[in-house]
Amino acid sequence: MNAATDRAPNADPAEVAKFDALASRFWDRAGEFGALHRLNPLRLGYVAERAALEGRDVLDVGCGGGILAEALARAGARVTGIDLSKAAIATAGLHALESGLSVDYRLASAEAFAAEAPGRYDVVTCMEMLEHVPDPGSVIGALARLVRPGGSVFVATINRTLKGFLHAIVGAEYLLGVLPRGTHEYARFLRPSEVARAARAGGLEVRDVTGVGVDPLAREFRLTTDARVNYLMHLARPADGP
Repeated sequence: MNAATDRAPNADPAEVAKFDALASRFWDRAGEFGALHRLNPLRLGYVAERAALEGRDVLDVGCGGGILAEALARAGARVTGIDLSKAAIATAGLHALESGLSVDYRLASAEAFAAEAPGRYDVVTCMEMLEHVPDPGSVIGALARLVRPGGSVFVATINRTLKGFLHAIVGAEYLLGVLPRGTHEYARFLRPSEVARAARAGGLEVRDVTGVGVDPLAREFRLTTDARVNYLMHLARPADGP
């Protein structure tokens, strides 16, 4: 694992510390990240339906403990995962080794890695991360620089709506306990229009916006036309673009 240098990382130290403290529990399916494990097949399916993975170079930005990165590797992709949590990267690397998977994990911010490997990847994913950084537009710009012409970028985040607040914070964190309290801050949620605006500024086109719904009793996720809470977005760099 190589560390990329970044003098002023676009990160909230409190957020990084939060995930450092939870890193050892990333692969506990009954613990704090159980929801991510249940959501992961849906995330992978969304990506796989819209972009080829077999033999492709794929980057997972904000990879955490490697839940999505490992799934991408199992789908046949050559996967690199980056994160600013040292503990999460260590957990991800150890689990990949135990699983017999080859994933290149690196300690780096999206912006620093974009300077190191511009246009390197066929597919770039950034799931459940944009709502945790001070400047999500900067991250989206980095995602745009990392993907090669003809490639795809996939993001997942939470919509800044009343329904998003009630479901993602009040419901998931305080009533159902699906997520640890304090996981999210409403002010950092992002409307699809805001993500789209930053994406277009980076030369990306918006191909799709799909909502993610959850059955609160069964705690199962599904794709939906309602993007007022969680949503997935497919962005693409035109093959003849800059």
